[in-house]
Amino acid sequence: MNRLWRVAVREYLENTKTKGFWIGIILFPVMILVFSQVPQFLEDKAVPTRNYILIDRSGEFGDLVRESIESRNRRRVLEQLMKFTQEHAPKGSDSSQLDTTTPFAIPQIDPKEAARQIGIDPSELPLESGKPLSPMMISALVEKLPDQVFENGEQFEALVNLTLRLLPEGTPEFQPPRPRFREVPLPAEISTEQSDAEIEEALKPYLIGDQLVQGEDDSIELFALILIPSDVATTRSGIRYWSKTLTDDAIEDTTTKTISAEIRKREYQKRGVDLDDVAEIQAIRVFSDTLDPKKAVGQEEVGLVDKLRQWVPVGFVYLLWIAIFSTAQMLLNNMIEEKSNRVVEVLLSSVTPGELMSGKLLGIALLGLTMIGAWLGSLYGILSWKAATEAELILALLDVVITPEMLIPFIVYFILGYLLYAAIFASIGAVCSTVKDAQNFMGPVMMILMVPLITMAFIPRDPNGTLATVLSWIPLYTPFVMMNRAAADPPILDLYGTMGLLVITAIAMLWASGRIFRVGMLRTGQPPKIVELIHWIRNPA
Repeated sequence: MNRLWRVAVREYLENTKTKGFWIGIILFPVMILVFSQVPQFLEDKAVPTRNYILIDRSGEFGDLVRESIESRNRRRVLEQLMKFTQEHAPKGSDSSQLDTTTPFAIPQIDPKEAARQIGIDPSELPLESGKPLSPMMISALVEKLPDQVFENGEQFEALVNLTLRLLPEGTPEFQPPRPRFREVPLPAEISTEQSDAEIEEALKPYLIGDQLVQGEDDSIELFALILIPSDVATTRSGIRYWSKTLTDDAIEDTTTKTISAEIRKREYQKRGVDLDDVAEIQAIRVFSDTLDPKKAVGQEEVGLVDKLRQWVPVGFVYLLWIAIFSTAQMLLNNMIEEKSNRVVEVLLSSVTPGELMSGKLLGIALLGLTMIGAWLGSLYGILSWKAATEAELILALLDVVITPEMLIPFIVYFILGYLLYAAIFASIGAVCSTVKDAQNFMGPVMMILMVPLITMAFIPRDPNGTLATVLSWIPLYTPFVMMNRAAADPPILDLYGTMGLLVITAIAMLWASGRIFRVGMLRTGQPPKIVELIHWIRNPA
């Protein structure tokens, strides 16, 4: 036992000295930060302002389209303003409570009076008089604001100014983001007096980037041309939209929806339908209270935490897959390296094959647990840090992720899954003398390992269905599938039955791997055939 422990310690220390181990430790939190920050950064910085030219031959819809496009810019400004508000609001405010009465060292404004200042009927919003308005209340109410606030420039400016007034003295100046969309005039050499075909042909060099439109301060690239036909209202003829970037259809989508809505409005008037009645009917919304029959009486309502709990296991499955594959791959690489360098012969002169294999398995397992501990610790740190600016979602994630219900199954399935796959990888390492030989065996193993990745997003939708149940009883997939079902309370038979089968399979694989290891580690040359491997397992002497 002492020699086994020495092998394990040696294996652990040797691997912790490698660059790959520390890259793996550091890479996980870096990836989490990148995936959480880069998309918003790219949206803010990398996506340029989309410059467009709008020609309205009908003379009826141009201004409506411009206002709709501008409302998208205003929504983006408001998103940034809400983040700015969350960062600089007085400490102790709670964005999840609409009726917060936290006293701020700022002017106390009655919420209903504030709604009137913005130009909104107070009855449209869940506001109560007598309770002071706070920045967090505005943040929580933004999603409930009617579209008219974004379509009316004066109302929107009133909302922005009101929000900024509620921030404490000394708050840095709010810098609005650059506009997402901007209308530019026709180039000087092109006139609206020209035919549609002539204008389109003249603008093609600008649309493909060969020529730039001269702006107020500099030359800019033209993103799109919107040409509204004169008979669009009567013949429903298509709007001519030109752009070389087909993946960004925000302007086209806004244009068609705005004109379609206006034409419908006119049809209502033409047929004598009262527009107020239409607006009232369209404003009708039916909401649902999602209830969970598994919860205690009086607590059946499903909240954000409950919904996250159903999907968080997907992240744990991915993490489990990376952990098992990474650690088993380390074991394989170490064995091939020691075998090719003939270091294994020196080691086997001091310990038995069983002690060497067991020590390697134990050392790499401890290494994997160290890596997982570092990953979970960094995840907790990042979530805690992000909770300062995105409190509701991040705190809900913390409530789900850092819980025994998730962590204990994760550790158990990692250990069992590692032992199972480590036995397979150890057998491959024992019979192969080079990495090239090992790659031939790794192909089928990788195909097996891809199944959990392919199915992990589908299993939470039907965690106790046929697919999930069948895969749970296949030991090679049990750790991943059962981890994915952890939040769905699988049947007792599936929970303990599959775990028992996994334990038996892992022990059997370790036994077979030990027999292959005993013969294969000192063998050189071509890898053995399947028949020969079976003979080693039956008679390793």
